Amino acid sequence: MSTIDRPQPRVLPSLEAGQRLDQRTFHEQYAVMPEGKWFELIGGVVYWVPPTFEDEGCLKATLGGWTAHYQRFTPGVRGVHNVSTILGDDSEVQPDIQLRLLEKTGGRARVEGGYVVGPPELVVEVGQSSRSHDLGPKKADYEKAGVLEYLFVGIEPAEVRWFVRREGRYEEMPPDDDGIYRSEVFPGLWLDPEALFSENLNGLIAALERGLATPEHARFIEELAARAGRR
Repeated sequence: MSTIDRPQPRVLPSLEAGQRLDQRTFHEQYAVMPEGKWFELIGGVVYWVPPTFEDEGCLKATLGGWTAHYQRFTPGVRGVHNVSTILGDDSEVQPDIQLRLLEKTGGRARVEGGYVVGPPELVVEVGQSSRSHDLGPKKADYEKAGVLEYLFVGIEPAEVRWFVRREGRYEEMPPDDDGIYRSEVFPGLWLDPEALFSENLNGLIAALERGLATPEHARFIEELAARAGRR
């Protein structure tokens, strides 16, 4: 009697925080991880993603509604939550929120196999337990990859830090004299931090509505339509 040697299925090692991997290896191993374990690859290093607390989840939902409202009145942009995003050969992250231009309107990111590939124009992270790496290696990763604006919203202490990429480096953008943050990449995207942290949703949307009513936002819509028409 002869036996037939059958090839054994390849068993991939489990991901562990602190490992150094390239993006392709990380992606392959992450795909077979059990449900409920979340990791990111930041600058070639594997990071464990901690659980989300209720107050973090509330802020993420609020900011998701804020970006969705902007998208509603700005054809040519797209907002998504918690989508795996491949930024480069040593980076695969899962931003809390991202707002990007569609490819037809000049966006640099694209969708491949359901994943975002390339740098979104704006990334939003809400941080409590993850604050140290959101403002450390992750911020550096976004800067290196070419994410044009990075909005960090912190809890305990409550803070908004909005970074704009200029000449390849992030500079922190302060609010204007009225306390409102105004995006440079997405005209009309206005954020009232006081309304955000006090859970004043009407006030948050009212500030955004004022931004959407500006001539700058109207010109931006026209520009996006012209870009789409040329493609």
